[in-house]
Amino acid sequence: MAAVLRRGMLSSQRFSRLLGRVLGSQRDASSLVIAEHNGESVVPLTYNAIAAARQLGGDITALVAGPDCGKVADTLAQSEGVSKLLVAQHDAFKGYLPEALTPLILEAQKQFNFSHILTGAGAFGKSLIPRVAAKLDVSAISDIIGVKSEDTFVRTIYAGNAVQTVQSGDSVKLITVRGTAFAASPETGGSATREDVGVPELGQVGTEFVSQELSKSDRPELTAAKTVISGGRGMKNGENFKLLYDLADKLNAAVGASRAAVDAGFVPNDMQIGQTGKIVAPELYIAVGISGAIQHLAGMKDSKVIVAINKDPDAPIFQVADFGLVADLFKAVPELTEKL
Repeated sequence: MAAVLRRGMLSSQRFSRLLGRVLGSQRDASSLVIAEHNGESVVPLTYNAIAAARQLGGDITALVAGPDCGKVADTLAQSEGVSKLLVAQHDAFKGYLPEALTPLILEAQKQFNFSHILTGAGAFGKSLIPRVAAKLDVSAISDIIGVKSEDTFVRTIYAGNAVQTVQSGDSVKLITVRGTAFAASPETGGSATREDVGVPELGQVGTEFVSQELSKSDRPELTAAKTVISGGRGMKNGENFKLLYDLADKLNAAVGASRAAVDAGFVPNDMQIGQTGKIVAPELYIAVGISGAIQHLAGMKDSKVIVAINKDPDAPIFQVADFGLVADLFKAVPELTEKL
């Protein structure tokens, strides 16, 4: 280290990173998993993030924050692998805004000096982790699909066309976890100690949570469903999605859509699956009237069994499908529903 200083060739930022690597290699791994929840229940993606943290080894601490999160804290305390639970219950965290949560995470990091901070790669994690990383002056590692060691991770790039191995020399690794790549950690079997934490000085947050309107459905949530049926541009209009809803009711499936269908106004954007939508990996994925653009494949190609229904025999979707049916969807889907 002294030789490096004498040369005087490192910038202060690079020297900090080098020092962080040296110090990081001298401490045991300890992970903070930021829980995502809705005030009533834990979002399943959180358990995938815990599974990734377990692969890193060391103690795992979970952070639960919100205006009324006692019920969520009780649930998460039972999660296998979690040894400590930090609970921050305050109205300041209403809406779970990243601007309000960031000071809380920074304070937790200052106190406990975690080696890794993780959360799921959903909308919540994608808005929060980069902000925290910027405040800590480290690089965020997004959407990982594998853990090779404490400082080396695997992620996909170019819409899933290439796999990248990333090694981080930062003293703390800020990570978002792709849920479909990690089997969820068991929700029971653990007994974490609970510690209530105070709310740090938030200063000027600059953002105010007003309200939210969530679509409600009796069908399973898209990212957690074991069966997903998706429609594309071939559905022609939104009314024809009723064909998929009827089939979904028979299979207890969730219904999704390609970006083309969403952009055309057939269905709302919370149904979009793909690179710029939701990532799913169900037991069964049925693509109806979807050509199979690479951006859509990036969101569903990890599905266990893929079935494609399309009248174009040259549609790219057939290249990834386990079973393909070249047929008019307006005849095939009603027939399938009737037989089921």
